[in-house]
Amino acid sequence: MDNLALKRELTAEQLQMVESELERRKKDKLIMYLLWFFTGGIGGHRYYLGDIGYAIAMTLTLGGLGLWTLIDVFLIGKRLEVKTAQLEREIIEKVKAMS
Repeated sequence: MDNLALKRELTAEQLQMVESELERRKKDKLIMYLLWFFTGGIGGHRYYLGDIGYAIAMTLTLGGLGLWTLIDVFLIGKRLEVKTAQLEREIIEKVKAMS
């Protein structure tokens, strides 16, 4: 079941709790891209997103000597969306369990 369907099952109060918690915990897109720009070669943006395995590999290879870092600028936006959706689902499930 996708997040939209799960959100339809919530009351207005629960939905407000979900939105508030998501806003507080989600990663910021601007910060992610700034980290990519300034620390992309060592995977700073991947550490920020919680992709520790990728981040360590980027650090050890210096971002694939720049190639991986360059490609990542096109991939990390979608990765942020996926991470945000996962976080939203976790929060929805937590709020539903509390009720």
